[in-house]
Amino acid sequence: MAKHTYFIAGTDTDVGKTVVSTGLLEAANLRGLSTIAVKPIAAGCEQTPEGLRNSDALLLQQAASVKLPYEQVNPIALEPAIAPHIAATQIGRRLDADRMAAVCRGVMMQPADFMVIEGAGGWRVPLNSRQTLADVPKILRTPVILVVGMKLGCISHTLLTVEAIVKDGLRLAGWVANRAEADMSCYDENLDTLKSMLSAPLLAEIPHIGDCSAKNVAKYIDLEPLFAGQ
Repeated sequence: MAKHTYFIAGTDTDVGKTVVSTGLLEAANLRGLSTIAVKPIAAGCEQTPEGLRNSDALLLQQAASVKLPYEQVNPIALEPAIAPHIAATQIGRRLDADRMAAVCRGVMMQPADFMVIEGAGGWRVPLNSRQTLADVPKILRTPVILVVGMKLGCISHTLLTVEAIVKDGLRLAGWVANRAEADMSCYDENLDTLKSMLSAPLLAEIPHIGDCSAKNVAKYIDLEPLFAGQ
């Protein structure tokens, strides 16, 4: 079973969850750990000769040292680039957090040292009328790594998300500041505010970079706080 498993959440959509997830995997690879990844649900997939494929899930599959079939990495692939529950409704499919958690649990049984489960959108993305994607890590009881998109409004988005994570009974294992906007006003002041208000460790401060490959992003990541005392 995967020894260290983390759910990768974001303060919003397009904040760099996949960039951070692949960077985390590569950082673990560089420590000599075996790594594995899953993205339970992905919208915005493209039709290929092999079936629907999501670019983010493919990057996760590539970055992990344990190579799984695509269908295990991304069991629910939806074509429209819209909210997953809406995309699923359009094709008559019902999403269920318990089933997603069961799929993740199956991957967790693989003999890997380090595993990431990448979410979709923000913390409260709906799956159906009563469940959100947050129910998946709640069922699995996995600690959370939060990707903060450093842009205007990030402080409130971050604090609200952390509040929800804690309310859901989960541990915030760490957070990553990803500079989503190169010209963000008062970047240092925003970062310092978040540092002072969050008790979880800052695992990485990723600048606005052109090369978002796993190898390049891994240079900015410090995994030590995740393993301290273990």
